[in-house]
Amino acid sequence: MAVSIHLEGLTRRFDRGPAALDDVSLEIRAGEFLALLGPSGCGKTTLLRLIAGFETPSAGRLRFDDRLIAGPGCFVQPEARNVAIVFQSYALWPHMTVGENVGYPLRVKGVRGASQARKVAEALAAVDLSGFEARRPADLSGGQRQRVALARCLAMEPGIVLLDEPLANLDVHLRASMEETFRAFHKRTGATLVYVTHDQGEAMALADRIAVMERGRILQASAPATLYAEPASEAVARFVGHGAIADAEILLAPGDGHARVRLFGTQADIRCAAGARPLAGRMGRVCLRAEDLEIDGPEGFAARVLSSTFKGSHVRLVVEPLAAPGTRLALNAPHRRSEGETVRVALRDGWLLPDGAAVAAAPACEPVPA
Repeated sequence: MAVSIHLEGLTRRFDRGPAALDDVSLEIRAGEFLALLGPSGCGKTTLLRLIAGFETPSAGRLRFDDRLIAGPGCFVQPEARNVAIVFQSYALWPHMTVGENVGYPLRVKGVRGASQARKVAEALAAVDLSGFEARRPADLSGGQRQRVALARCLAMEPGIVLLDEPLANLDVHLRASMEETFRAFHKRTGATLVYVTHDQGEAMALADRIAVMERGRILQASAPATLYAEPASEAVARFVGHGAIADAEILLAPGDGHARVRLFGTQADIRCAAGARPLAGRMGRVCLRAEDLEIDGPEGFAARVLSSTFKGSHVRLVVEPLAAPGTRLALNAPHRRSEGETVRVALRDGWLLPDGAAVAAAPACEPVPA
């Protein structure tokens, strides 16, 4: 049965350096597929190890459902947490057969004989490895080894499954096929999955919700579509989807989730937080994605082409607005352009960042009157 995970002010310090995990609070719903996304050293693996029981929190509490797992005066050992882990290195015992690897946690629980054999066979069938029971891990491909690790989790019937960069050692083709395997695994088990990755493509494809981490803190935890379209901060906007950030003057914000801004010498209507009124006359920060920009229309601002890269279905252009030297914007175009060529770019959309909707001492947003 799936288990909810509750993090309450979790902190982990090593020696006297900065906190590897700094006052993190997060609710992970039972049965949810949550991805922890961020660059190396952001604290995502430390958080995973705290949930697994491999680390002890320096402060804060960890609960599974209503049960306190770690906190002041309490620490439940890893083996008593009913948590399964899939590692980047697969963590298979080389001297055991596939069947023995999958059946090991069952043997630890006292499940033996025909019952163990049946559960092992069912788990291997679920990951398309029926008939591999007698093989050794050394005889398998990387993708097959990862599926053995998943079968071992299936056999355990855990409430929580933790996955630490499980696709990092696989090539591009195998990574794509394993994404389908992970989706099927989540659907079959119904377990709560916490998936650590630095690959935003993986996180977007797999997770119900993504928590973006930086320097031991969670910057934003949202559904993938929300995270991409409505980043809560400049740091999230730059990391997820590699959004370009530009300064804009706020001209009008009626509180209907849109704002009119002046950007690169032209006016455009862009999105902003629903129910907020960014202050007109102030400067704000705008996130622009490639799909927000359109080339060759009669409207827009003038820009110089810095690079033109053929991508198969389209050409990726990097341009510099003439009105904002030093600003680089990426957009998609149907044809190549010459470097140094001047083109006209129209603003079709954008997102006014909540943390940059005003400057100076004024508040960033005014609440919409009830």
